[in-house]
Amino acid sequence: MSRILPTGLVAFCLAVSSARAAEELLPPFGFRWNDSMARVDAVLHGAKAKIVSREKKDNREVWTVEGLVHPGLRRTLFNFKARALLGVELQYEYPDWTIERYNQRMGEIRKYFDEKYGTGKLVSRSRDTDTDVIQTLVGYQWMVGGTMLELFYFSAQHDTLVYRTITVDYKAL
Repeated sequence: MSRILPTGLVAFCLAVSSARAAEELLPPFGFRWNDSMARVDAVLHGAKAKIVSREKKDNREVWTVEGLVHPGLRRTLFNFKARALLGVELQYEYPDWTIERYNQRMGEIRKYFDEKYGTGKLVSRSRDTDTDVIQTLVGYQWMVGGTMLELFYFSAQHDTLVYRTITVDYKAL
């Protein structure tokens, strides 16, 4: 009995620590929350990605990055506060896709996140037809521990001109 109790306690502690590790979303590309700007810069440089802008906004710095290899990934925004990583936003665009294909892809991504993190909360569903530009926004949100994941579809259409994007936004809270 004296051996079973310590072994059981160790197994319980490992299970709890594993569960807590799963209670946080990690940013993509192998980054960790609070990674330094220097580390992110080095990884991006190694991946041959290009930082096309570095902007200061309030008490944050936002880097716009292009060239990370992933199908449809147009750009990635890295958000830093106090020189530490606190957000990564992936912006996907597929110029040749129809609205039906965008809807299908949104459904696939949402299903994947629902299965992984539980049912997402609908945070936006709007269609603005008050002007000559028709705008549609649909968004879902998952909260996992001290992190948040958001998935958005945005469309703007004026006659034959159409802009569509899907964004996946990882945030440390």
